[in-house]
Amino acid sequence: MAKDMTLLWGSGSPPCWRVMIALEEKNLQGYNQKLLSFEKGEHKSKEVMAINPRGQLPAFKDKDLILNESYAACLYLEAQYKSQGTKLTPDCPKELALMYQRMFEGFALMQKFVDVVYYTYKVPEPERHDSAVKRNVEALSAEVKLWEGYLQKGTGSFLAGKTYSLADVCVFPVIAYLFRLGISEERYPKLTAYYNNLKDRPSIKASWPPTWLETPGQSALKDI
Repeated sequence: MAKDMTLLWGSGSPPCWRVMIALEEKNLQGYNQKLLSFEKGEHKSKEVMAINPRGQLPAFKDKDLILNESYAACLYLEAQYKSQGTKLTPDCPKELALMYQRMFEGFALMQKFVDVVYYTYKVPEPERHDSAVKRNVEALSAEVKLWEGYLQKGTGSFLAGKTYSLADVCVFPVIAYLFRLGISEERYPKLTAYYNNLKDRPSIKASWPPTWLETPGQSALKDI
């Protein structure tokens, strides 16, 4: 099965990482994969464009089926290989509903993270405004506090309750990136406990971004 799959990916990209975690959880190791460099512009190569005409990573296909959107790929892998590996959708209707809710709320967390971290890359220096930086930081701070509250009020160790699910597969890479860039462990004890609980999970450890292993973390988000 896995030998018919191809994944083109970039290190540290949450969308790429979540697909890799899903593949590990479903015991689909041995797929064709290629690590590409964002810095070298390899995500715009003909090889990628042939699978993902947006020129983005991941570029993923299973036989002739193409699923380049990472959430779509994760949902597909769970549906297509449901009886294999880890079951990633809870049986409990309440947890299932919460799983979908948290999965898609992950988009807001990712967007606010991107707004803060990549502002200087996206906006030329003469056009940057302190007010925009402050607004982005405040929005991310509020979002992170929301997730801290979810875990504080939750009934289990995972984002959708007592069961590890697609919510964790999809959102953990973003949370890991927050800690990679230095958010306060003291300020967010529940998020910290969640991160520490999952970072050594076999699927996550096996797919940990290689560039993160080679370089130290940063402190860009220490004030969040």
